[in-house]
Amino acid sequence: MTDQPTEANVLQDLARGVDALGLLLTQQQQQQLLAYMALIQKWNKVYNLTALRKPQEILTHHVLDSLSAITPLLRHLGQASDALASEPKLLDVGSGGGLPGVVIAICCPAIQVTCVDTVSKKAAFVQQVAASLRLSNLQGVHARVESLTGPFDVICSRAFASLPDFVRWSSAALARHGIWMAMKGKLPEEEMATLPSFAEVFHVEQLKVPGLNADRCMIWMRNSQTLSAAVRVT
Repeated sequence: MTDQPTEANVLQDLARGVDALGLLLTQQQQQQLLAYMALIQKWNKVYNLTALRKPQEILTHHVLDSLSAITPLLRHLGQASDALASEPKLLDVGSGGGLPGVVIAICCPAIQVTCVDTVSKKAAFVQQVAASLRLSNLQGVHARVESLTGPFDVICSRAFASLPDFVRWSSAALARHGIWMAMKGKLPEEEMATLPSFAEVFHVEQLKVPGLNADRCMIWMRNSQTLSAAVRVT
């Protein structure tokens, strides 16, 4: 007897999580998420993608956590649609193994996703995921975010750095109408209080991750210096 979950068990738990988040994902997209998890496990020892090893932990702490960003992201893009191209561009900073960038690319095929990381193996892994899952809207880039100029409509991060560092390092890559989307645990009040003068927090929302008993929130910011040209989201 073994207590290791089967692929069917994990897929069932994924489907429950997707339903709890109110997402409408096709069977193919859910299979792609499952395949992505399998790739993480396969390459984890070599690429050191995550300290988590068990499929259920990877599902809850990484995949479902990343999935919790999809509805807020799509809501913003819908509100800002007049200022966006047909294929908006998103940059995932300090993406590591592609979280949340790969998950966004799977769930939102109309979004062009770039995952940037300073570790070459992790950027190469994202490229491997893009090839294996045939995600033409996904690319991994080995670089420092400061070297990128974009422009990107959305720049996101998940447990990457402090908010001040995040916006400073990526400001050159943000489109005039663009926004920063930072996934955090507890509300980072001290970080928000020390943001550079050009970075304006315009929305904060709590995220609920199925099966994860932890504080999660999303901090939305924009460049106030280009506010007159930016899309206002309330």
